[in-house]
Amino acid sequence: MAALGRLAPGLCRALLRPGGPREAAAAGRRGVRALRRSPVRVLPPRKERGEAGEKQPSLKKHPPPPPPPAVERSSAGPGLWYEKAEPGDRRLGKVVTITKSKKFRDHHGKVLLEGHRLIKDALEAGAVPHTLFFSTMGHLKELPEAKLKQASLVKVKFEDIKSWSDLVTPQGLIGIFSKPDHTKMSYPAAQLTSSLPLLLICDNIRDPGNLGTILRSAAGAGCEKVLLTEGCVDPWEPKVLRAGMGAHFRLPIVANLDWESVPSNLPAGTQVCVADNKDRRGADGAGSAPDSLKALVKSKPKAAPEHEDAEGEEGVCIPELPAQYYYESWTQTPVAVVIGGETHGLSPDALHLAASTGGKRLVIPVVPGVDSLNSAIAAAIVLFEGKRQLLQRHKQEDERQKFPVVG
Repeated sequence: MAALGRLAPGLCRALLRPGGPREAAAAGRRGVRALRRSPVRVLPPRKERGEAGEKQPSLKKHPPPPPPPAVERSSAGPGLWYEKAEPGDRRLGKVVTITKSKKFRDHHGKVLLEGHRLIKDALEAGAVPHTLFFSTMGHLKELPEAKLKQASLVKVKFEDIKSWSDLVTPQGLIGIFSKPDHTKMSYPAAQLTSSLPLLLICDNIRDPGNLGTILRSAAGAGCEKVLLTEGCVDPWEPKVLRAGMGAHFRLPIVANLDWESVPSNLPAGTQVCVADNKDRRGADGAGSAPDSLKALVKSKPKAAPEHEDAEGEEGVCIPELPAQYYYESWTQTPVAVVIGGETHGLSPDALHLAASTGGKRLVIPVVPGVDSLNSAIAAAIVLFEGKRQLLQRHKQEDERQKFPVVG
């Protein structure tokens, strides 16, 4: 009504002017349009409109995803629980792939062990487990229950373990452990009581199978300790662990040593001998070994295969060492034996260390024309001969104490 009141005077004035009817009709139409217009909306300042626009999408946020379903846990014994891996669970594959990398093992300090025998030896020696993947409950019943409580237990299908296993016949048991520290391990009592003052130094042993076999021979011979120089393969590589057959958890293994730190890891007064399975005397070498042999070795072994140094010279002369056959007496206690790799042989550092301790070169004679022995075989021959000589010496000393010579 108020709008009509405002419109009426305008219509009257339009009718009184010439051509008034037409103007009056136009004014009426404008008034009708004014009546139809929506109320004017008052806009806030530009800055406030911008902030409101930014906040508007947050009002349309999607609802948060539902929480993951609770993991189903089952009892495997008093205080022992395990979870069952669901279909599509990729933890096993991810963990196995990562722990096979030396870079990961060194950075995170984790190693992968597979098989009942190896995992049981590790647990009994005090290795710390993180996760155990198993396919049947029978695998857990054969392991020390108290040690299993430290680990996360995950039951998976045997097919999953088989697809990630390196073994020809997988046993259905894979464990992830902290890399063992030899200073914190508890080695078997039988191993400790049978230990002899005999040490092994591995010099550039780069083949995983050879190193694992050498460690197994060292444990069998009763070695006190094994030292690995920087050029050796990682002792915690899966292939080395399989070839070692549990030797890693029966005697201390000190890895990645440079030659300057080797003497500090040997007992005081240790004599270092080097095993040489290349009899350089030729075809006329029958009879006793000569007093000395001059060694010609290849270029100085490198710290690691991927960091080779091409500055070495062929035919580097090293100090002469008294040479003798390995079966002749050489076990002055304590004694350490150096085994060189097949590719590079004994390094000049090893020979210098032997010369500085009054050591000898132990020659393993072979038929002329036959290639040198495998490093693992040479190590077994020399170590068990050393064991024989040490036991014989101990027996003789015991007899002298029981029946002392009078006068």
